[in-house]
Amino acid sequence: MSSPKADASRLCRDVKPTNYEISLHDLQLGGTFSYRGSVKIEVQVKSPTQEIVVNAFELKIHDAQVSAQGADPQEASGISHDDKSQRTTFTFSKEVPASKSALLQINYSGVMNNTMAGFYRSKYKPSVEPAKSVPTEGDNHLMFSTQFESSDARRAFPCFDEPNLKATFDFSIEIPDDLVALSNMPEKGTKESKNGLKVVSFERTPVMSTYLLAWAFGDLEYVEDFTRRKYNGKPIPVRIYTTRGLKEQARFGLKNAYQVVDYFSEIFGIDYPLPKMDMLAVHEFSHGAMENWGLVTYRTTAILFDEQHSAAKYKNRVAYVVAHELAHQWFGNLVTMDWWSELWLNEGFATWVGWLAIDHLYPEFEVWSQFVTEAVQTAQQLDSLRASHPIEVPVKDALEIDQIFDAISYLKGSSVIRMLSNHLGVETFLRGVSEYLKAHAYGNATTKDLWAALSQASGKDVDTFMDPWIRKIGFPVLTVAEEPGQIGIRQSRFLLTGDVKTEEDDTLWWIPLGLKSTKAAGATTEALTSKESTVRDVDESFYKLNANQNGFYRTNYPPARLAKLGAQSDKLSTEDRIGLVADAAALAISGDGTTAGLLTYVAERSKEKKYAVWSQMTASLGNIRSIFAENQNLADGLKQFLLKLVSQATEDIGWEFKADEDYLTGQLRALLIGAAGGAGHPATVEEAKRRFQRYVSGEREAIHANLRLPVFQINVAQGGKEAYDAVKQEYLNTSSIDGKEICLQALGRVQTPELVKDFMDFQFSDAVKVQDVHSGSIALAANPKARDALWEYIKEHWDIVYKKLSGNSVVLDRYLKNSLQKFASYDKEKDIAQFFESKDTKGFDRGLVQVSDTVRGNAKYKERDEQLALEWLGAHGYGKK
Repeated sequence: MSSPKADASRLCRDVKPTNYEISLHDLQLGGTFSYRGSVKIEVQVKSPTQEIVVNAFELKIHDAQVSAQGADPQEASGISHDDKSQRTTFTFSKEVPASKSALLQINYSGVMNNTMAGFYRSKYKPSVEPAKSVPTEGDNHLMFSTQFESSDARRAFPCFDEPNLKATFDFSIEIPDDLVALSNMPEKGTKESKNGLKVVSFERTPVMSTYLLAWAFGDLEYVEDFTRRKYNGKPIPVRIYTTRGLKEQARFGLKNAYQVVDYFSEIFGIDYPLPKMDMLAVHEFSHGAMENWGLVTYRTTAILFDEQHSAAKYKNRVAYVVAHELAHQWFGNLVTMDWWSELWLNEGFATWVGWLAIDHLYPEFEVWSQFVTEAVQTAQQLDSLRASHPIEVPVKDALEIDQIFDAISYLKGSSVIRMLSNHLGVETFLRGVSEYLKAHAYGNATTKDLWAALSQASGKDVDTFMDPWIRKIGFPVLTVAEEPGQIGIRQSRFLLTGDVKTEEDDTLWWIPLGLKSTKAAGATTEALTSKESTVRDVDESFYKLNANQNGFYRTNYPPARLAKLGAQSDKLSTEDRIGLVADAAALAISGDGTTAGLLTYVAERSKEKKYAVWSQMTASLGNIRSIFAENQNLADGLKQFLLKLVSQATEDIGWEFKADEDYLTGQLRALLIGAAGGAGHPATVEEAKRRFQRYVSGEREAIHANLRLPVFQINVAQGGKEAYDAVKQEYLNTSSIDGKEICLQALGRVQTPELVKDFMDFQFSDAVKVQDVHSGSIALAANPKARDALWEYIKEHWDIVYKKLSGNSVVLDRYLKNSLQKFASYDKEKDIAQFFESKDTKGFDRGLVQVSDTVRGNAKYKERDEQLALEWLGAHGYGKK
């Protein structure tokens, strides 16, 4: 019988795993950082074969043998490896017979790398005296953990590394006896080993995908609480582990965690299924967090919060990221997407329900307005490019998947779920989700499975009206034409470049109109299901489409209607007001509207009270200022416009935080001080300089924790090398969890090519961790005085940039997209394309196409609207005096 082969994209299904027993030993905690491992994989062999193919990458396979029922064990007669496909093939001289339970045993060795993928090491500076055996690397101490999603379990042990090849796992590891080991399940036992070592073993996991397996060890301590609900008769322990000395900063995250476990158990109608819920702060981390079942890992700023010294915005971040990752314990872990093309099932849902949980715990955060200004707008920005992709994107090769861990999978996915849940009703929607989870528990599922469950719960044909949102690229703009007593509406694809071709505009979206008017108590549930339609009996005194921005689309009103809505703020929700600003800004760039129209609308918003609306206004104006920055007269006029817009609000809110002040007021103060300082508000700049001088002189209370970023930014922009050096020193000395991130963001405000080069040298030195390099360059890219020098540095030092970032394709892709997408020049777009033409761009090629699209769109907008914007500003008294 011929041997079954693995096809080009997936492993052969004739051999499937049912259990892994993984044992790691002889860890070299220094030098090569190598380790030895053995894995015993129980497999089902469907038909006789002489080959077994597994995934392996950066591992050295020593030997392998297979034993099946009724056959003698046999050693592999051949072991071959294909680096490109990351597969190892074991060949046997005799056929392995069909068997319900064969055992494949592999001995191998690997490396605990420093690329934040697979089994890796993280550097940190201990805050207290560490345990004696904690290994060091240079001046840093080390902890060790794993990151396997999407396809990096194969870097740690040979396995069938695909999401629908689920199995159970037994894990043990040999470590120094004064360190702590963790894995998905509770510790099973510890036994003494050689030379001050111990072997820690863990209980068997439930059936799950390889990417959800995790382990970690180091000098760890924890804080603990328990769920308030009982599971199998007792509460579940919830712990957050940190390296020694940091555990008290995990208290806020812990308070959220046990509440969220209980909340999700209730709304999903399924109890959390594991006997414990551990979380771990990891000092170097490529993403924000990872949902490993029963052992969630986080970068430190996403799980730790110091009530005395952290900026309050990180409290919001910790609360949300904890909720997002815990949502995955059901949606992703208990039920997993069948293949990576349906990644959105994991990420889109966890994003939406994470916000739902935070709204439940912290209604005062007003998170849905934050969702509209952050999640919806970020998703629409990417999805307005030709180089976007559908939510459900075909993935043939699992090695391509990292590039679609992006704003489409997470943020467009969550936005269309929000749209659907509002249409069905959240309670009905969650009832359908519960049935979906129960039907596919411990298995894999598809988008169609979710739609079927929601259709059953709602009595509506969800698949039909949601299919275009999931499988088609892009999203619509609704263009409104007014007639007496009625409005005409037409849907078409929205492109940032405004040049949609006929063949690109063939999608017919189901669009919930959400029509608000004085005639109805709430918004209508009517939907647009054709290219064009007429809505009759519309109250001309007030109406607005897309109530609360629940729909994932933009609306293009006649200019007079937009102006009228601007005077009717009392009838609009916070989300409505955000949407009007964001839509006007996007439509100006596409050419469906004008910069003059946006400025006319925003000019009347200076008395706005809501943080999220101010956040959208300053972001939209910041983008326009960035695009027109090379025209000095226009740049000056826009700066004066912003100054007038924010001055009174900034003076009213002041610098001092009151003891009983709410979270959003504090956020608004930081935003306004930053905006006013950036626009040259004299009193704000003077006060920022005064407080900064006191701060660097040792008076640390001179700058409130929430104001470090705007104050540092103002001083770096205004204070030359002296202020730059002071903030760089702050970066090196800070012990605050968020301090380094804040300093990098502020240092990007430098004003000279010389300081840009110094900052870039600093970012690519050992002083800045790989996980953080993008923070500084995002700030440089947003800075018109710095972005040219940033690009020149990347070109001139490409070898250095590539060497530091390419160990993890996610990191490199993120870095380049964020560094290059702010240009607004056709010549710059060509320069970028030509530079990478001769480079191996695997892992970031999609990102470069998105950069190209964005830069061309910016350039086209600048070319079309530059003179008109200048004329509007001049006519309204902004610009040359």
